[in-house]
Amino acid sequence: MALPDLTYIAAPMIKQSDAPFRLLTQRHGATLAYTQMLDPHKLLEDRDYLEFHQRDLTIGRDAGNETDGSVVVQLCGNDPEIIVQAGKKIQGLCSGIGGLTESTAKFLDLNLGCPQEHAREGHYGGYLLAKKDWPLVQTIGKQHVILVSAMSHLLQPPTSVKLRLCPSSSPPSSTVEFATLLEQAGASWVTLHARHVSARRRRQGAADLDVVRTLKAALRVPVVSNGNVRTWEDVQRNKEETQADGIMVGETLLGNPCIFANVIPDPVQVSLEYLEICKELPDIATHKTIETHVRHFIEFQCSRRPWYNKFRTALPACEGIHDIEHLLRTKVTRWRGKAALKNHDACTDDLEYTTD
Repeated sequence: MALPDLTYIAAPMIKQSDAPFRLLTQRHGATLAYTQMLDPHKLLEDRDYLEFHQRDLTIGRDAGNETDGSVVVQLCGNDPEIIVQAGKKIQGLCSGIGGLTESTAKFLDLNLGCPQEHAREGHYGGYLLAKKDWPLVQTIGKQHVILVSAMSHLLQPPTSVKLRLCPSSSPPSSTVEFATLLEQAGASWVTLHARHVSARRRRQGAADLDVVRTLKAALRVPVVSNGNVRTWEDVQRNKEETQADGIMVGETLLGNPCIFANVIPDPVQVSLEYLEICKELPDIATHKTIETHVRHFIEFQCSRRPWYNKFRTALPACEGIHDIEHLLRTKVTRWRGKAALKNHDACTDDLEYTTD
């Protein structure tokens, strides 16, 4: 299977990489989007969890016909057998079970970089590289190779890996050596978030783009750079400095889902566009997820406006999409000193820079 277009990638983000948001980013320049990190144990043991994410992938695929719709499903864990079994649940969906005839989860990814506390407790993600594990570095390396090898050889979709820097206590070259092992194990591409793991500070220091550049020179498979992006200019600078095959963006994309189109959208209009997608793809994003996305869109440009705290208070009181729409079209629009919006759908033409 051919690899996806890795040029501009929407990163996996917990409870924020829902199908409506993925589609929004792909409408505005993202060439590929990741799901949030999925728990393989829950995919195997929690039917509601499995069906929720199957629905997200299925409906997201059908809606993605207007774009390329390429999606990477990210899995985590430290047990090759469990990960492969969970991958087959998604792969089974890809292969036509339930009447589907086209791929849904076209690509799979193994998370070797999650810095959150639950990853530390479960000993997965970035904590497979923790300092306490370095005395067993060979065993850990083999285990990673087994994980990637099992996924790449026992599952149909191409498998990639997303990782962070190896612990600072290890030699600087360790990350490149480790990624080479993953390449040899069958990884189709490697994404490097060039920061060290920290549960307290997810972005501890700037990403070390020099390591990304070194990694790109060392590997034969494509390399994607993740980190140090706040603006479109940062996207271009990152690509020039690292020579990476693609750029992945996470939290900045939450505030500006149009960054890959080099556009700063009107925050209300892009919020309304997202809400319209949510109505077209019902029961995929939870109300809390929808509320959080809208808050990010408004906050990105308007957090210092005198009315912003009123918005933060009013948003949680909304009970559904229509309430949020009403808040945006009436109160927020008035607070911004603009005429109330008519009840029309947001469209690309509305996505223009605002100095509000």
